[in-house]
Amino acid sequence: MSDQRYEGYGDYDPYQQQGYPPEQQYPQQAYAQDAYTQQWEGQTWDTQIQPSPVADVTDTAYLPPQTYGQALPPETPAYDTPPPAYAEPGTEGMAGAGDGAAMAPAAGDVSVADSYGPATTTGNARITDAQRARAEGRSPIIEPGIQPAGITAVLGLLLAGGAAIGQYALLVPLIVLQAVTAAGWFRLNGMWPARQGIALAFLGGVVADVALLATGKENAPAAILGTLGVWVLLVLVLQLRSRASADERMYGLMATVASAALAIVAAGHLAAADDAVTVGAIAVAVAVLARALPLPTAASVVVALLAAAGAGVAVGGMTDYGGKGALLGLGAGVCALIGHRVASYDYPSRFVHMTAGVALPLAAAAPAVYVLGRVIG
Repeated sequence: MSDQRYEGYGDYDPYQQQGYPPEQQYPQQAYAQDAYTQQWEGQTWDTQIQPSPVADVTDTAYLPPQTYGQALPPETPAYDTPPPAYAEPGTEGMAGAGDGAAMAPAAGDVSVADSYGPATTTGNARITDAQRARAEGRSPIIEPGIQPAGITAVLGLLLAGGAAIGQYALLVPLIVLQAVTAAGWFRLNGMWPARQGIALAFLGGVVADVALLATGKENAPAAILGTLGVWVLLVLVLQLRSRASADERMYGLMATVASAALAIVAAGHLAAADDAVTVGAIAVAVAVLARALPLPTAASVVVALLAAAGAGVAVGGMTDYGGKGALLGLGAGVCALIGHRVASYDYPSRFVHMTAGVALPLAAAAPAVYVLGRVIG
């Protein structure tokens, strides 16, 4: 290495400084900086022999000097192969021999695994499962998993227990369900923060609850549909007053109307017969837990529906429904799986899973619980 000459440095030898005029001798620290700085002298224009660029010299002060005179590696697409490695000084002859010589990565290279690490002060931001799936080109459908399913099951048991006690006991977990439904739907549509829309949708669900308690279960359709109509008109008026662009107003209108509709429809648990809510809520809890099992999708859906029907038979036997509870449990399970599937759409985040993934199965099952409870009751 001592007799190697570098283009652009003349007779300067970075490894043997003695024997040259003092003005050509560089201190070690100055060389470390010059070694990573491109030198242009005269009419030099060599695109094949260039030092590797480094953002910050202080980060590479302790690295061994890089070898010049080596062709730059070809560019490779992101996430296909690990970044190219560069040979340490003194191993140039071994680098191309294919004998397993040790290779040192160039400074500043970041592997694919490192890009998914925790956040740091150097700009390596956290990446969610949804972002990783999008970057890797995988399916946009990411299911909530066992933890949101467990929370859904707990909330379903609370609804069943509240229905067994009375309407006012059922009202507490129902309000929680409506709040989580409103927040989760906005986040599922990529609209966050949207405090006014979430508050408006949640308020629609509360108004539907109050209307049901005031008019009674016999007038439940009028209370729910009336509240829904008023809220659609209210949302439309508020969006027309907005100063946002036409596209933004349309997105906001659709998201707010859908969120308010789901929160209001969830009040169907309060309108349904108490025994129907008990059977349906437990069937949803069992179906969602079965759906979260590590099985193929088709097998998981079949197992979840069978579990919901079985739970309907078991719980229906404790009520006046008897064996008819299987039909109620199956209907609630189908609606629950639809809500579960909606919460899995379009690279959802963890926040979506812990809100929409928890609430949508129970909210979507409310119409089936109300209608089937009245039909088979």
